[in-house]
Amino acid sequence: MYLSDLTWLQARQALHTGTLVLLPLGAAAKQHGPHLRLDNDRALADYLAARIDEREDVVIAPTVGYHFYPAFAAYAGSTSLRLETARDVIIDIITSLAAFGPRRFYVLNTGVSTVRALEPAAQSLASRGILMHFTRIDRAGNAAVQRVQQQTGGSHADEIETSMMLYIDPACVDMTKAARDFQPGSGPLTPYAGAPGVYSPTGIYGDATLASAEKGREVVEATVNDLLREIAALRNCPLPPDNAEAAEDGC
Repeated sequence: MYLSDLTWLQARQALHTGTLVLLPLGAAAKQHGPHLRLDNDRALADYLAARIDEREDVVIAPTVGYHFYPAFAAYAGSTSLRLETARDVIIDIITSLAAFGPRRFYVLNTGVSTVRALEPAAQSLASRGILMHFTRIDRAGNAAVQRVQQQTGGSHADEIETSMMLYIDPACVDMTKAARDFQPGSGPLTPYAGAPGVYSPTGIYGDATLASAEKGREVVEATVNDLLREIAALRNCPLPPDNAEAAEDGC
């Protein structure tokens, strides 16, 4: 059930204390190399949300397309919120919906840096008796990643991320522009040689040329199964009491 498809009267019936709300979070404007679109993460979040909708009784809130993505700010079109803003956006969305009854929320998160804002958001929400879990996309489907990955390193617009999109929506991938661009280091990526951070003229961090739809199928299906397990665990976690500092251990 998609919240945006409902009238407010239908939403009043759908949102109650037993409702689990799924909140997709994926960048709508973040560089993904010359071969993937800026909205790659949003497309992934929307796809995974639709797969969850097939198997779980959830209310899916509108996708959040802006959040904390500082590592890509040097590339044209990439957008990032301040850490505090990103944290508060999630808190405000969830507390707004919680006012109508729901107390369990799952943020289907397709970013990595986003965790820095989601962790304090979860703590703040727990103090209000609201339980919020979120995806660590660098861990979801990891068993499949380890089986299929051939690149020596990488984590962005790379072999794995490109493979996932070849499986999900190959029309959004231009493999003629895929490249190997991996220079180990730390800090944000930059297209400018000599600038602070990791130099990546393409915006790729890894080897996108190794991508295939078959690898993507294995990783995506494993990721969906991991998400389903996390949502099932969330349903069984006790709610935090009001004024709690964090959720229960293990939840």
